[in-house]
Amino acid sequence: MRLSNERRGVSVIGVGATPQGRHPGRTGNDLSAEALILAMEDAGVDRGAIDGLITCKVLRGAPGDGLDVPLGKLLGIDPAYSATLDYGTCNFSVHLAAMVIESGLAETVALTYGTVQGTMMGASGFAGLLTPDAPYGAIDPMGYLCALMFQRHRARYGVSEEQLGAIAVAQHRWAGLNPLAVRGEELTIEQYLAEPYYINPIRRYDVAPFDDGGVALILTRADRALDAPRVPVDLLGMAQTTALRGHQLPDHLDRDWIAATADRVFRDAGLTRSDIDLVSVQDPASAWTMQMLEHFGFVGPGEALGFIAEGHTSPGGRLPVNTSGGHLAESYMWGWLHTVEVVRQLRGECGPRQVPDAEVAIHTATMVGNKAAATIYGRRR
Repeated sequence: MRLSNERRGVSVIGVGATPQGRHPGRTGNDLSAEALILAMEDAGVDRGAIDGLITCKVLRGAPGDGLDVPLGKLLGIDPAYSATLDYGTCNFSVHLAAMVIESGLAETVALTYGTVQGTMMGASGFAGLLTPDAPYGAIDPMGYLCALMFQRHRARYGVSEEQLGAIAVAQHRWAGLNPLAVRGEELTIEQYLAEPYYINPIRRYDVAPFDDGGVALILTRADRALDAPRVPVDLLGMAQTTALRGHQLPDHLDRDWIAATADRVFRDAGLTRSDIDLVSVQDPASAWTMQMLEHFGFVGPGEALGFIAEGHTSPGGRLPVNTSGGHLAESYMWGWLHTVEVVRQLRGECGPRQVPDAEVAIHTATMVGNKAAATIYGRRR
């Protein structure tokens, strides 16, 4: 779907995020509401201006966490439109909000996500989640989402575990410049390699730990965004692709079908890869960053890890990637904080990690091996 000037267009006018980490004694909806209040303050709007609400289910939570009805009661709002996405990682939620605004069902939509998955699931993380393939031995999702996929990639292109570790090292460097990051400590490649395998050949730093937190965004019609107190960030294009057949596809591990999303989003935005100032990749597993850079055409097949190891995605590099630290080092918020970071980067609010003259960014996401989504954002000139 193309969001062009021929239509009304959609802009992000507010973002908000709670402290990340652990919030014992609170619910995901508590954190959603707190983040939404922060986003409304950021956007300069009150509850009366919100006529749309989109929420996102959570992996683990209190009864009602992530559902629009209990959250609407908690917030004290009755919007004209509301919905809850089963898998609302922020790209998918943003796309739904944009379609709602373009259709006229609502004009100003709040998007919220809050979770206490870190408190509820603790150190078990992904190991506490059984997959549909568990009867066949794929008990931990990271087994086929990262370990098997990287094994195949390594066999094809001759890349190394040390090069894979460069992803986590780079993202920890970014996180060290981000006060919101839970894991902002420095990480060296020696420390990475010293860790035992989580699932051979991936290590602890290749997998995002679970955290608690809340995140919210406010989207509105582009013409109404002119009244916002901060520089609006416009949606320039968005695209999705599905691979619902999963293991029936011959490229299930490589996820080659993601490239179709890249072609569509650049075509819809009328932009090329050289127009992108920073890249945001939803990264519960480090190898997903590798895959996305290759499938979206920023580097050639088999070239991403060498590119990252040379420092090109790190602070000061020519293609900044996951400038907040991403899931691996900032916080695991299902891609929601990635969107907050993109907006703040394009508004020029990121202090020591600010990408100079950032005007256009892309955020990519996948629902494991079944769906992909991408959004290109631009700073309002």
